[in-house]
Amino acid sequence: MNNKHNWILGMLLVLMLMVMPSVGHAAQQAHINLNGKEISMPSNVDIVSMKGSVMIPLRVVVEQLGYKVSWAGPSQTATISQGSNVVALTAGSTTAIVNGQQFDLEAAPIIQHGTTLVPLRFLGENTGATVKWDNSSKTVFLTMKQSQPDTSGSKGGSSSAGNSAGSSNTGATGNSSTDNGSSGSNQGSTSTAPSAMINAMSFSDNRLTVTVNGNVKPKYSSLTNPDRIVLDLPQTGLSDAFLGGQTMSVGQVGKLDVTGYPQVAGVRYSLFNSSPSTVRIVLDLTQAQQYKVITDTKGLVMVELNGATGNTTSPGGTATPGTDTTGGTTTGTDNGNGNTGTTDNGSTSVTPTPGSGPGQNGKKVVVIDPGHGGTDPGAISLNKRNEKDFTLAVALKIQALLQQDPNIDFVLTRSDDTYPTLPDRVKLANNLHADVFVSIHGNSTTSKVSPSGTEIYYTRQQSLDFAKVVHDHVVQALGLPDRGIHAKSLHVTRETTMPAVLVEAGYLSNAGDEALMYTDDFQQKLAQAVVDAIKEYLNVQ
Repeated sequence: MNNKHNWILGMLLVLMLMVMPSVGHAAQQAHINLNGKEISMPSNVDIVSMKGSVMIPLRVVVEQLGYKVSWAGPSQTATISQGSNVVALTAGSTTAIVNGQQFDLEAAPIIQHGTTLVPLRFLGENTGATVKWDNSSKTVFLTMKQSQPDTSGSKGGSSSAGNSAGSSNTGATGNSSTDNGSSGSNQGSTSTAPSAMINAMSFSDNRLTVTVNGNVKPKYSSLTNPDRIVLDLPQTGLSDAFLGGQTMSVGQVGKLDVTGYPQVAGVRYSLFNSSPSTVRIVLDLTQAQQYKVITDTKGLVMVELNGATGNTTSPGGTATPGTDTTGGTTTGTDNGNGNTGTTDNGSTSVTPTPGSGPGQNGKKVVVIDPGHGGTDPGAISLNKRNEKDFTLAVALKIQALLQQDPNIDFVLTRSDDTYPTLPDRVKLANNLHADVFVSIHGNSTTSKVSPSGTEIYYTRQQSLDFAKVVHDHVVQALGLPDRGIHAKSLHVTRETTMPAVLVEAGYLSNAGDEALMYTDDFQQKLAQAVVDAIKEYLNVQ
């Protein structure tokens, strides 16, 4: 790890150890071990596990680490400095500021009984450090890896090299090369930590959407035999939240399931290179497509497919820069060249293009959020079925309906069994300047007698009118007892900036509701009701 990331880790560690002055007594002495050396901890420190996240209270004398620290009580912000480097972290905020640049946190620091708690996992996501929690000894282990030659090569891949995301050639370097089936490379240089991390990825409305917790400079190219679009994100890694706690070595391949888009055979991703850390994403196509690569300055990267080229044998085979009237977005056409060998004729960098993407030409932008996903199953039904499966099934049915409306652009926060964090779901909707946001859920209770029925939640007054429209359509369509509209402080309805609602369609803890909720008929009725409500509220005919 380079000195910059060592410094960032140090700063974030200090923030973890400092922000609040008091904690409750712990049942067992907690420890923090940094690079094999235990940091002195007060006897009353506490470490708490909340909803699967290890939350660490912030209290230790920071001078022993050599940093200058200031604490602003009114704003509950800790500012730590060393030379020209400055880090700020605020209780209740999902954003850390590092040298003026925003870094998204998986969860906001919280104050509980006078103590600020911070999720341990954000350290690994934002610094590349190895983090480990030993529950038996109540010890947090933090390891900052020193830069060393990367000898991993393509080892550890779960797919054969010729089929991996990294099996495409190194077109991201801008050099012409031939796809020889290798899966990633360390190019004989030292490993460097990424400066940005991918937190979420989805495919909806003919658009691949990637959410990153920092600024990236994507490069892209198109390849033939078979047709595919290659998107490289230099200086980027895959966050722990995205990987669901798993690890991915150079050359290993992950897949994003794509449903309802016959022109897309699949989406693959891999850690293609370790120096610099580069994530490669490959869209496998059933035929060559016109496409557009879009990025902004807030951590969104999109690849929009705009229809078949109609000529898969013309020369070129590489996305060529073009003119985009929506704000300078680089446009490309994957024409293919019919060669039996797969050749990359060079890659093109993408310039940030604010104002591009969904919502052009007067179209409304809708974000659909299937609750939970990946490592978060949500509520478990009476028959041991996961809430996350119900919410995704409904969202995909909503997608199929919205695809039929030319006046609406839409994005799913997830399109397969992955887990975007709540801040990432909010970030996606806010950065897209969505017109409405709908989160799909199934309810549950631990009461001996479970209620039955449908509930609609909102947080901000701005969302109440939308909640009423959604409520009327959904309750009428599903026929379950009407449990009303409720104001509640939920993250995705509170932190979004557009009208936002959360639909609790029925109770997974109720035998009657559960039996209906996993049927196609119920899910289709719910999907149609949500779409009808969206169109009514947005006045889309």
